[in-house]
Amino acid sequence: MKKRHRAIFDLLPIIVVSLACAEQLFAREVNLAPNLPYVDITYEGKQIRIERIQDTEHHLNNSFTKTSRPCPPFCIHPMQAAVGVETVGELELMDFLIGKVRTGEGLLIDSRLPEWFQKGTIPGSVNIPWTLLTDGPDNPHTARILMALGAVEDMGQWDFRPALHLMLFCNGPWCDQSPRAIQNLLALGYPPEKLHYYRGGMQLWQLLGLTTVVPTN
Repeated sequence: MKKRHRAIFDLLPIIVVSLACAEQLFAREVNLAPNLPYVDITYEGKQIRIERIQDTEHHLNNSFTKTSRPCPPFCIHPMQAAVGVETVGELELMDFLIGKVRTGEGLLIDSRLPEWFQKGTIPGSVNIPWTLLTDGPDNPHTARILMALGAVEDMGQWDFRPALHLMLFCNGPWCDQSPRAIQNLLALGYPPEKLHYYRGGMQLWQLLGLTTVVPTN
């Protein structure tokens, strides 16, 4: 792992990703993709399998079954959170875990407030609430978080060249917590090409029957 990224990963669970054997594809009716039955990761010291619920009659029965929420504040967000920021889907998120997160080059961020995170999240994510990413004298956490993300301060200026790639999500296309986090990071100088937006969030993740975890830390 690169030394400049060590600070944040000393504080986070180690994530190890492995792919399923091709033979196991044929034992499942509901796969992630035509040639991908599931993805295994080690998260918080436990093996977690990211897979889809195999019961083809399964329905959601939680708050993510709601179709309508008051707008404002729960308005539908554009497909792109900001110019230059890539919007991704579920398979791209898993590629991000397999590639950038596993190698220490990236971080999957649940940008919701802690009370949402504690109810359940996407395996492999860490909670950095959008409220901690604002700039200004009222936020004592900005410099510490940016350094943990790999940025380097030099004579009052931030160098983001060594910074991590970040993928952010929140509750879904109607949730503004990750778009706000992205806008705040951009305002701090974070390069848009190092930011990725999983717009589907927890609602679409669960709608597809994908694995969630309740964090213990």
